[in-house]
Amino acid sequence: MDIIQALVLGVVQGATEFIPISSSAHLVLVPWMLGWQNPGLAFDAVLHLGTLLAVLAVFWRDLVSLAAVWLQSMATREVNAPQARLAWWIVLGTIPAALMGLLWEEQFEALFHGPLQVSVLLLLTGSWLACTDHFGRGHRRAHEMRWWQSLLIGLAQGCAIAPGISRSGVTIGSGLLLGLGRDEAARFSFMLSTPIIAGAGLLQVRKLLGMPGLDASLLPLLLGFVSASVSGYVCIRFLLAYLKQRSLTVFALYCWVVGLGWIAVTL
Repeated sequence: MDIIQALVLGVVQGATEFIPISSSAHLVLVPWMLGWQNPGLAFDAVLHLGTLLAVLAVFWRDLVSLAAVWLQSMATREVNAPQARLAWWIVLGTIPAALMGLLWEEQFEALFHGPLQVSVLLLLTGSWLACTDHFGRGHRRAHEMRWWQSLLIGLAQGCAIAPGISRSGVTIGSGLLLGLGRDEAARFSFMLSTPIIAGAGLLQVRKLLGMPGLDASLLPLLLGFVSASVSGYVCIRFLLAYLKQRSLTVFALYCWVVGLGWIAVTL
């Protein structure tokens, strides 16, 4: 992989991990369109860690506070405080995606080999965004949810293992249907992503340790990490501000246009 490819794919991963248009779809479609080879396990792992850094840079104060409150609630067995409830909802919401990844990782990975399958799932993402944005008109805060509602959002997050299903899109949309406001659904989605992104990245890093020829790829890996971190940070900030005043419609339209376009190209 050369430097240009590393920079481009890093920006693509960082931006589309958080903007609800499916990072996995774009990491299939962009290399396919440009005639690039699959970047491989090492690069994928580094991009995940880059987007993890972006989330931590935006939410580190919230996450540190939630971790402390969660540990305290474990000791006192008290979950009525808003911060304690939110911390537990993030823990519960992580469970479905973690289980789905462990049980069905190979089945989902098989979908990464063809742009046609990805394009169809991208159309589903667009339809989900349009429907949930239309019918979800709540103003609740995330800590006001019930425990089973956090599990439902976590189940939606698990479905995003399939390329073309946007993780942020399905979790934000699920939050809207459960009564959260747009910006609150986005905040919960981004914080909920932290354990999953960390787990996926560290799992892949463990697999790549000891791979031959890794030293020769250090510069592209570093550039991919930095570009994913920077673009991810910018896009988190952008989307949080955008959703305070605007809807998800533009992202639904984008998914439809790209999905239909790639279906037309591949048929």
